Order: sequence, then structure tokens, then C-alpha cells
Amino acid sequence: MILKQNNDRGFTLIEMLIVLFIISILILIAIPNVTKHFATVDKKGCDAYTKMVQGQVEAYRIDVGQYPTSISELENKEYLKASDSKACEGKTITIANGKVDVSN
Repeated sequence: MILKQNNDRGFTLIEMLIVLFIISILILIAIPNVTKHFATVDKKGCDAYTKMVQGQVEAYRIDVGQYPTSISELENKEYLKASDSKACEGKTITIANGKVDVSN
């Protein structure tokens, strides 16, 4: 006759608490780094959008013969999409004498 041993053993409460503690420490370390990278990504996205607008300003000047006076003029003539302007949310993009400027 073969006897079967019962070796079913789960985690103890202390072991589970230690694992949860380690996971929470890792999360506390990771969250500030992730939020810092989001700010960097937003800044780089706004910089790239500004350079793209500058390129479209120059394309407008070549086609029309003068610089546009506003972003809406570029949007109306379909040099820019209106939805693209969300790249620099909370900032104002202006065009003066062919130069694109971003301000708060």
C-alpha cells in the first residue's frame, strides 16, 4: 500500500507581507522616474512641433510670397492640421516676421 504525503503548503502571512513591502518600495522608486520622463517627452514633442511649424512657415512663404501672420492662417490654407496644435498644450505659438515663438 502506497501512502501519499500531503506537502501542500502555501505562503505564510509574513511571507506575503514581505513580498508586498518589496513591491511597494519598487513602485515608490519607479513613479518619480516615470513622471520625470513624461515632462521630457512633452517638451521634446513641443520642440518638434515648433520646428515643423517653422518649416511650414517657410513653405508658405515660398508658395505665397510672404510670411503668414498666424497659425490659423496656416491651418486655413491646409499647411497645418488644427489637431496638431495640441502638441504644445497650455502654450501660445506665435509667428512674427517668419519666426515661430512659443510662450506660456
